[in-house]
Amino acid sequence: MQDENGISFFGALWNGLVWFIQNIAEAFYNFGYAITHPQLWLDWSDKASIMRFVYYGGSVEFFFVVFTFFLVLTAIGLYYRNFMWAIVRGLEGFANTTGRFFAWAGLLMVIQQIVIVFMQRVFTRPDMSFGLGIPFQMDISWFAEELKLYNAMVVCLCCTYTFVQGGHVRVDLIYAGISHRAKRVVDMCGAVLFMMPMAVLTWMYGWYFMWRHLIVPKPSASDTLDRLVAKSRALRWNVETIGFSPNGFNAYFLFKILLVAFAAMVFLHAIAFLYRSYLEYVEGPESTGKYLDKDSLGEGEEAYEGAH
Repeated sequence: MQDENGISFFGALWNGLVWFIQNIAEAFYNFGYAITHPQLWLDWSDKASIMRFVYYGGSVEFFFVVFTFFLVLTAIGLYYRNFMWAIVRGLEGFANTTGRFFAWAGLLMVIQQIVIVFMQRVFTRPDMSFGLGIPFQMDISWFAEELKLYNAMVVCLCCTYTFVQGGHVRVDLIYAGISHRAKRVVDMCGAVLFMMPMAVLTWMYGWYFMWRHLIVPKPSASDTLDRLVAKSRALRWNVETIGFSPNGFNAYFLFKILLVAFAAMVFLHAIAFLYRSYLEYVEGPESTGKYLDKDSLGEGEEAYEGAH
């Protein structure tokens, strides 16, 4: 009985390893085929093309294409260190640029809240209208609920920017007392064991969660490609426009899109953080913060920045 269990265990382990290697090898073909046949998944005038896009966006094939691309970049970066630094600078620059832009949503949220208070309490208006030429008019409650969207934009699209700037709250139990190289090892393990897996899981659930509020028949993560293509015959756009109140905000599908964008940005920055940690591990303490584009509060605020 033990021998049979042992054989079945090692057999399953071997089959899993073969499956893993096969998917990595097939990733090159799948990527090449997708690039050379864009009409199969980008021609959204064809309903079957939309369903293929939905399927492959959350598929094992797509995961292994991304994973293999990551392995190739890592291999090149290990050989050409400047190439890896270029990836780090590019991904951190993307995070900074995106975060700095959408951080203005916080100011917009404050201004809109002030306008809402004035319209309700001073002018006693039940609605507001904005626009140049073609006005956009909605009930006050619609604009009040829309404030949650600005907050979601800051949370989802400024998350990696905050990470680059070192602004996330951290609980330090051992990190401060260990050596430079040990810190970099902890950082690399954190990127690989926590950031990447959680970003992948969020993407896999968020992808189908998003599409289930955009089209019908609703796709499912358990659907095969053939089943989704068969469903495409009855496909139609059914964008979610149901609010929590009769005249409230009715574009909650945007939150689902933000969730997917958040997962993608966290995964990309996990790569940047992994590469930076490795490079700082190899190059030593003098490379800490190399090429790091951090915001400054300006001259005379150095003491506050240090405390912050």
